Amino acid sequence: MDPDLDGRVALVTGSAKGLGRAFALALADCGADVCVHYNTSDDAAAETADDAREKGVAAMAASADVTDPADVDGLFDRVESRLGGVDVLVNNVGNFAPTHWEDIEWSRWQTVVETNYYGTVLCAKRALPGMRDREWGRVVNVGYASAEKGLVSPKNFPYFAAKNSVLMFTRMLAADTQDDGVTVNAVSPYVVESSDEFPEEAPRGRWARYEDVVAPLLFFCSEEAAYVSGENVEVDGGWLPEDV
Repeated sequence: MDPDLDGRVALVTGSAKGLGRAFALALADCGADVCVHYNTSDDAAAETADDAREKGVAAMAASADVTDPADVDGLFDRVESRLGGVDVLVNNVGNFAPTHWEDIEWSRWQTVVETNYYGTVLCAKRALPGMRDREWGRVVNVGYASAEKGLVSPKNFPYFAAKNSVLMFTRMLAADTQDDGVTVNAVSPYVVESSDEFPEEAPRGRWARYEDVVAPLLFFCSEEAAYVSGENVEVDGGWLPEDV
């Protein structure tokens, strides 16, 4: 699906590289002007913004700490002054701590929860007033498939807990925006490929490709999905925790 997003403005957090970059460029392909958000990847963000502009849309790169309310306000101020109000918000930024929970420093635990969960809440809180005023908006949060399927791992406690919170927040925010022309949904991949080597447990013989995860994002941003809100699409090839 290629929704018509001409005249819309999209902000994708954590979009200098990887899946976030794929989201930003896919939205640019649909005609949206794009803000490529990053924290430290200056060169990669500038390159992604350049690639978006080559598609005939306006694009900018902007750095911000999404766990800091003042930084989030500044980020949106810059986007609004250069591109206009944010119509599509993709909360993609995140990190994790692959260490046994008892060995994780508290500061690291806080960083993982703040980045994955608080960053999502802060960006949505800042975006919603404008979306409500314009009576149109799309918020898409990036979760993780295991958050709902019940995988328990002592090595990723803060990440799984944060992503589960993101999915609950998605449903609560969808319930709070029923009369505003705004939809709030989530896309939850399992593992997105970063190489051509796949272990035996990879569903369907491979991990998800970027385009597999982009597809539900574009659907959620379309007019056809105007009545779809509070949903989570797991892009995991049918994987179940007992498979691994």
